[in-house]
Amino acid sequence: MKNAVCLLVIIFVFVQCKSVKAPAGENFAIVIHGGAGTILKKNMSPELEAQYKSKLEEAVKMGYAILKNGGSSLDAVEKTINVLEDSPLFNAGKGAVFTNQGKNELDASIMDGKTLNAGAVAGVTTVKNPISLARAVMEKSEHVLLAREGAEFFAKENGIEIVNPSYFYTENRYESLLKAQEKEKNELNSGSTSFYDPFIKDNKFGTVGCVALDKNGNLAAGTSTGGMTNKKWGRIGDTPIIGAGTYANNNTCGVSSTGWGEYFIRNVVAYDISALMEYKGLSLENAAKEVIQKKLSKLGGDGGIVAMDKEGNITMEFNTAGMYRASINTKGELTIGIYEK
Repeated sequence: MKNAVCLLVIIFVFVQCKSVKAPAGENFAIVIHGGAGTILKKNMSPELEAQYKSKLEEAVKMGYAILKNGGSSLDAVEKTINVLEDSPLFNAGKGAVFTNQGKNELDASIMDGKTLNAGAVAGVTTVKNPISLARAVMEKSEHVLLAREGAEFFAKENGIEIVNPSYFYTENRYESLLKAQEKEKNELNSGSTSFYDPFIKDNKFGTVGCVALDKNGNLAAGTSTGGMTNKKWGRIGDTPIIGAGTYANNNTCGVSSTGWGEYFIRNVVAYDISALMEYKGLSLENAAKEVIQKKLSKLGGDGGIVAMDKEGNITMEFNTAGMYRASINTKGELTIGIYEK
């Protein structure tokens, strides 16, 4: 009898130990994107592909190191996106595309999954790292979204690095503007109204974003962009719109979007993924597929997201020919991708 009781105790302890989750400190991870769109291997030289992969690896490892050393998910998101903003390879910061007026207008947003606090900026032209300004808006103001001159004044008040607008000039982005304007002119002269949709589908990629989970179990997400080549009338896309371009909630997931912004706004893409998890009990993977492959595609929108749930599970979902992306999961495994899965 005594032996039987001992055996039951041993079994009970074993079962309890197996059912206990790993400590929060063992679950930290990071995922990034550098934009989704018509990204085809046939159009990419080996040298340029190597540059993209190298920069994606540098950025994701930067954020992972912060998390590994006990840093916050917000720090990891901001510093990772800074790396991508400082590279001319991506449509954010240094590599931002040009508006119809030949300017670079930048948008960014960041969100804290623990508090649901968020900050965003739109249409800034002199802020070197818009994601850092978005975080300052979140932490140092009572507002969520600041735009243009007001956002830049706030940046100066709070010590955010300011640069001359010429800093954002890159030859290839300017050439893209000239090509877009020439194509638009030819299409309009021919009486066609078909220019806009095909051009947008073929030329909008490069937005950058990041989602991170830190050792304290907190999620954060951020996104930064230069918007759309040849954009007019002060157009602003989904990037600075909380719930469309960026969303984070410790109860569900963190999401960063990239693609045709108007459709991401209409579909409230980032929040919709979280809502499907919260209200319908879908997994992150299934929620992302539902939104990107079905809802977004049905309305004619294209693009993708990177996302992570509160357990550190990662999803990189897109309905385009490619999406620059990288991640390091809770096991420390690095993944880098560009083209279709």
